[in-house]
Amino acid sequence: MGKLFKYMGMYWKSVLAILAILFVQAYCDLSLPAYTSDIVNVGIQQGGVDETIPEAISVEEMNKVLLFVSEETEKEIVQDAYEKNGDLYEKEAYVLKESVLENEEEMEELSKIMGLPMMVTAGFESGSEETKEIEEQIMGQIPQGMLPEDATIFDVFAMMPPEQMTQMVEEIRTQMSDMPDMIVEQAGIGYVKTAYQDLGMDVDEIQLKYMFVTGGKMIALAFLGMIASVLVGFLASRVGAKAGRDLRGRVFRKVVGFSNNELDHFSTASLITRSTNDIQQIQMLMVMLLRMVLYAPILAIGGVYQVFQTNVSMSWIIGLAVVLIALVVLLLFVVAMPKFKIMQKLVDRLNLVTREILTGLPVIRAFSTEKHEEKRFDKANMDLTKTNLFVNRAMTFMMPVMMVIMNGISVLIVWVGANGINDGQMQVGDMMAFIQYTMQIIMGFLMLCMISVMLPRAAVAAERVDEVLSSKTIINDPKQPLLIPQKADGVLKFDHVSFRYPGASEDVLHDISFEAKPGETTAIIGSTGSGKSTLVNLIPRFYDVTEGKITLDGLDIREVAQHDLREKLGYVPQKGVLFSGTIASNIMFGNPDGSDEEMKEAAQIAQATEFIETKRKRYDSSIAQGGSNVSGGQKQRLSIARAIAKHPKLFIFDDSFSALDFKTDVALRRALREKTADSTVLIVAQRISTILHAEQILVLDDGQIVGKGTHEELLRNCEVYQQIAASQLSEEELKAGMQKGGE
Repeated sequence: MGKLFKYMGMYWKSVLAILAILFVQAYCDLSLPAYTSDIVNVGIQQGGVDETIPEAISVEEMNKVLLFVSEETEKEIVQDAYEKNGDLYEKEAYVLKESVLENEEEMEELSKIMGLPMMVTAGFESGSEETKEIEEQIMGQIPQGMLPEDATIFDVFAMMPPEQMTQMVEEIRTQMSDMPDMIVEQAGIGYVKTAYQDLGMDVDEIQLKYMFVTGGKMIALAFLGMIASVLVGFLASRVGAKAGRDLRGRVFRKVVGFSNNELDHFSTASLITRSTNDIQQIQMLMVMLLRMVLYAPILAIGGVYQVFQTNVSMSWIIGLAVVLIALVVLLLFVVAMPKFKIMQKLVDRLNLVTREILTGLPVIRAFSTEKHEEKRFDKANMDLTKTNLFVNRAMTFMMPVMMVIMNGISVLIVWVGANGINDGQMQVGDMMAFIQYTMQIIMGFLMLCMISVMLPRAAVAAERVDEVLSSKTIINDPKQPLLIPQKADGVLKFDHVSFRYPGASEDVLHDISFEAKPGETTAIIGSTGSGKSTLVNLIPRFYDVTEGKITLDGLDIREVAQHDLREKLGYVPQKGVLFSGTIASNIMFGNPDGSDEEMKEAAQIAQATEFIETKRKRYDSSIAQGGSNVSGGQKQRLSIARAIAKHPKLFIFDDSFSALDFKTDVALRRALREKTADSTVLIVAQRISTILHAEQILVLDDGQIVGKGTHEELLRNCEVYQQIAASQLSEEELKAGMQKGGE
């Protein structure tokens, strides 16, 4: 996980921008349920009236309400909050002062004072069962004829002595004290609506206006949320793409700088997987992290806050949902986590087997082992498939469980909410909002669960990529490298050089000392496994010597920059390597600014013009990947031409003539001798015929130089060389060499 956040931290500015936009998106998403609740509660059920006290009320209705305000101080507070206005409405009315409207504390105090009186007034006006009983009792106590026929209960209340009225109001308060605040509030709002109708106000217009304004806000929020979501997706995709690009670049640059030791540690198949599949996993997860993981806690915390604002009594349902989801996630991690670590290794294995089979297809066909290789591939493929199926089944198990939890929680909220609505503790819109907030909270956790399936695999991938990036390269440039002179002679000297591979218990080369001079050819010959290729691999610093030193023109090659050193070398590997492109691009690979004349000269010396001229496009003829569309001999000649075109001071031919026929070999060496008259030439060879005319031949046996001299000298003095010569030359050639050496 730490590695993932480290890679993401490189783009912290974009991450901060995404985080800010996510807060905007969360605000929009969390505001919509509240507006939905308002549409249902206020817009539909309350007719668009959301005030708990009337902003305007007729004088007649105000007098009725004040009858049930028992305290004189409270009456004064109400009367001070309103002012008379007879011009705005059909009746003379009291209008709430602007200063009171803008003061929340005063509005809340008025609501507490007027709430119950408005409810009682509405009850007597509507003739509810409770108020009917009170009205019958009071009317029954008054003798007939004392009141006019059109007298109302309010006229009776107005005639009552203040003490009796206060006592009656207190009795009414006592009877209604057990009534939930929600019912009192709703009754008050109902009275406000009636008061507006009494003044001749168009309540339908009030309702429509409220619905349009609230609906407009919802549309604006939804549109803003959509823009925020699109922006987050765009920025997250850019960050993910940049991270993938930069990681691939860093891995590639790191691998290009690897010595042979690091290349031996990481297999080619593994490096390919790490550069492609692993980085793709990181890139995908980074996008998901920025789009979902950062958003999930914001949404969940915001949802919890809104839930407590909506209804605290049902908050235990949220806790239950979170616990159930946490249990599912924990189970998923315990079961699936170990499989992700195995999965990437299985991808490596599949890539390795596939690469081996495709590379060695001709050999496989020649030995008729297709069935065996098919079984190898099937095993690697099936192992990966089984692991993938296990992980996917765990994922498919998680989704239905989550849906069951979500639907179960919805049913539980409806059941508990219905009881709350029945008891007057909450409204329908509040329950709807609570369901939406709960779903948002659960969705937040659900997002985290979905990421939890991808996270372990991406975490493993990040570790594997970091292994490459943090691996220490054994061969490094010195802090203050020495400069090789531009007009270097190319004198190469091995001074008591010994070498062992990293981690090996014994040396491969022992106390190697020799000097290769310009204008001379130094040949190295020996049996298979004697250390010939290892010796020449020390010169370009593919490996560094264990003991002793190698100097080029007197400078220790470890004290010069690798680039400067290799600029002076023309290296032809044992196995010819060509790159996809054209013949021209391959020949001029080490000298891209060279002229066509240099290219043709190099091809002519390497005896490559013979087959190049037969091609329709000649030097512009295409070369397939790995040089698969040319023969082994043609591949070697193009590799030799590539080294010649570079004009190096030191040529290294690592058994580079093995695929050439005798005639081509002779012609190539003759032309090469003329071209390399001022250069130092090192040739590793298996065939004595290739090195007959070398000025110096080194005979290697078990990592040691057992013979040094010309062909003739070695025939007389070196037993190992004699054995090699006896296996390759005729008796006449051996005798001729011996006689020439004796002279």
